Amino acid sequence: MSGVNKACCSVPPVVAKGYQPKGEYQTINGLKTYVTGPADASKAILVVYDIFGFFPQTIQGADILSTSNEKKYRVFMPDFFEGQPADITWFPPQTDDHKAKLGNFFQTKAAPPTTLHRIPNIVSEANKSAPGGKFDWSIVGYCWGGKITTLIAGNESNLFKAAVQCHPAMVDPKDAEKVQVPMAVLASKDENPSDIEAFKNNLKKPNHVETFSTQIHGWMAARSNLEDPEVLKEYERGYQTVLGFLHEHA
Repeated sequence: MSGVNKACCSVPPVVAKGYQPKGEYQTINGLKTYVTGPADASKAILVVYDIFGFFPQTIQGADILSTSNEKKYRVFMPDFFEGQPADITWFPPQTDDHKAKLGNFFQTKAAPPTTLHRIPNIVSEANKSAPGGKFDWSIVGYCWGGKITTLIAGNESNLFKAAVQCHPAMVDPKDAEKVQVPMAVLASKDENPSDIEAFKNNLKKPNHVETFSTQIHGWMAARSNLEDPEVLKEYERGYQTVLGFLHEHA
């Protein structure tokens, strides 16, 4: 099964360096949240960032999602780590100290239950700003956020109409069996190909699974070097693919 309208979605020019955010920060359910996109949008996207938090490349991605489609999206990116994300110099871990710090981060701040239980209340509070009192929601997650996206898409709360993982972390094909909404998976060359294939085979809903074979884990978020022309091109194509999938299914 596939579900991407390749022709639907042009994106604004990607800024390689010195990006200026288009949105603003609001407090939603007690969390600092980056909010961007038209205030009159009836659709919304919850963005779950990677472990490095509010990075310019990730913020630019949120702005792209909110401004480049013929469908309007209001985009919300909460600061789940409350100002204390992982340090990007820890990854990939070069020393035992880096490994220990990353391991501790994943066991504490990034433990999925800590984030999952907050999402329904964030959605509920954000809905108060929707023109009709409730948005039609999708969810997009990067790396660690991809795991969160998969787990919430397997939840019976039916909060989201579609879900997207970009260079997902901790890929478990068993999670795919529970996913209840259309899902796209944009993998990098660094994910285990057999895990990605098994994950796709276990998805029961319409899906689009694609590997961007020249790109590293993190190319659509904090680890993206947009001054590299090939990375910039695939970053842009990645967002076109995400928007095409949401255009079809959200």
